[in-house]
Amino acid sequence: MKVRDSGMPERDYWESLLDVQGILDALHIDKRLNSVVEVGCGYGTFTKPVAQRIGGTLHAFDIEQSMIDATSARLREARIQNVQLVLRDVIADGFDLGRATIDAVLLFNILHAENPVELLRASANLLTANGRIHVIHWRSDVVTPRGPDLAIRPRPEQVAWWAEQTGLLREPDPPVVLPPWHFGMSFTRTRF
Repeated sequence: MKVRDSGMPERDYWESLLDVQGILDALHIDKRLNSVVEVGCGYGTFTKPVAQRIGGTLHAFDIEQSMIDATSARLREARIQNVQLVLRDVIADGFDLGRATIDAVLLFNILHAENPVELLRASANLLTANGRIHVIHWRSDVVTPRGPDLAIRPRPEQVAWWAEQTGLLREPDPPVVLPPWHFGMSFTRTRF
């Protein structure tokens, strides 16, 4: 199921809206992570730098073949080989990865999905002990050049409440502002 209000603009414009390295720094995406899942890889905007930063495999999912193809070309050009690209609707069909095998799940600009609690729960089930879910989304307290309609754009307190509803995630770290137009949050797996 394609997430509502989630069309992609032209790649260069899209990437001008994100401070990718700053976001990854703020979320501590680094070599300590061995296995990572990215939901909705799009053009590979985050896929390439995440793969270069982590110590193991990145499982990058997208629902559109054109996005898988764009990301694949980008990774080939950069000679990056630690990414498993998967064409899959993880919301409808799951991840097809083992429980408690993933160090981090990246849910970037996707929690305006119709059932965010289920997406968070399915993501939490992938996590190893102390594994983390990292969320970024468009802010709703400032005017942004993109992003879903404000009526479905999550606010940090909503994301925290959704995570609590899973019964699997700890109270988040305090939200961080990710200039220019995003906020970020991280949640740790609590119980198995």
